[in-house]
Amino acid sequence: EYGCERIFSEKASGRKTKRTELDKCLDYLREGDILVIYKLDRLGRTTKQLIELSQWLDENGIDLHIIDMNVSTKDAMGKMFFTMMSAFAELEANLLSERTKKGLEAARARGRKGGRPSLPDHKKREIKFLYDEQKFTGEEIAKQTGVSRSTVYRIIKEFRKI
Repeated sequence: EYGCERIFSEKASGRKTKRTELDKCLDYLREGDILVIYKLDRLGRTTKQLIELSQWLDENGIDLHIIDMNVSTKDAMGKMFFTMMSAFAELEANLLSERTKKGLEAARARGRKGGRPSLPDHKKREIKFLYDEQKFTGEEIAKQTGVSRSTVYRIIKEFRKI
C-alpha cells in the first residue's frame, strides 16, 4: 500500500542508542526517498532524538511518513505536527517509565522480589558433581540439569571461590 522498496524491522527498544536496523535503514536512504514508519515511538523516545533525526532527514532530502498518525513531513504543517508529536511521544515514554518504577516499588513494599528464583543448593551440587567427574561438557551438564550453559559455568565459578 505504501510502495516500500525495502523493509527494516527493529527489535531493539526505542530507548536504546545502538539500533542496528535503524542505522542500516538510514544508510540505505537516498535523497527523494520517503521513510515510512508505523508509529513515531519506533523511531526514538526523546524529543531531542526525534528532532535530530527529522533534521537529518530534511538535510538529506528524505521525507517521513508516520502511518498511525497519517502525518507526512512533506509540508510545513506535517513538520510542525511531527515536532509536537515528538514531544508527546517523549512524555508518554516518561509516564510509562514512572508507572513501571512505581509498580516495582509497590511490589517490593509488599515483599515481592524481582527476577528468577535462585537455583536450589541440591541442583548446584549436582552441577558441580557432574563437572568434577570430567565426563561431561558444560553443554551436556546444562541439558541434564535443565539450566543454561552459562548457568553451569557461573555455578562452577561460584564453587571455585569457596
